[in-house]
Amino acid sequence: MTYRTRNIAIAVGLALVAMLITLLYVANYRRSVQNDQASVKVYVATQDLPAGSPGVKVQHAVHAISVPRRAVAPGAISNPSQIASLVLAQPLFNGDEVTLRRFTTVRAEGIRGQLSGTMRAVQVPGDPNQLLAGTLQAGDHIDLVANLHADPTTQAPATRIVLRDLDVLQAPNAPGSSVTPGSMFSAILAVTDTQVQRLFYVLKNADWTFELRPANNAVDSKDRIETPSTMLNEGVH
Repeated sequence: MTYRTRNIAIAVGLALVAMLITLLYVANYRRSVQNDQASVKVYVATQDLPAGSPGVKVQHAVHAISVPRRAVAPGAISNPSQIASLVLAQPLFNGDEVTLRRFTTVRAEGIRGQLSGTMRAVQVPGDPNQLLAGTLQAGDHIDLVANLHADPTTQAPATRIVLRDLDVLQAPNAPGSSVTPGSMFSAILAVTDTQVQRLFYVLKNADWTFELRPANNAVDSKDRIETPSTMLNEGVH
């Protein structure tokens, strides 16, 4: 093979390689374009939702639409169940694409993230025994027992459970050596906007205490009121 023939063969080979690379590039580019233009399902809001809205509420305020893949926002959800346990960290407006970047965890939102609808947070001050300080933990459920005056004229006391199954959002600190005698403790409870009236009445007008409910399978007995008469006469024939 002459020098000239060899050079021609090399040139032809390089040209074929270049042509093959070009064909591969064009094929990949076409696939990429087709992939970007392919329709995918995303979810958009059907109404305006404020920051702090729970994910379970947002789930029912979205609907699916199809958009080109290239138009999908980063973090877009593919199923509303992905946001069920989350909380909106920023407002979501009608038509906005729903993305995980707009949400945060309930824990990150603190107590505010655990409230919705008619639920309210109330801070209850008391002594360590009333509040079960050192025993009570966030997430526990308690009943509120109160000793009230049934007859203002005689000051006759009556005791009953006035509120049941209240959620503890924040427990009191455990008593410790750093706590001075007589210091007040407090717990934060979740109550409805009407339960708070009964709670406030008891705090201002009665002796009271928390009682801790079982963590699982709690059962309530029939309500009853204890008075001096019922205490003295029960079981006496």
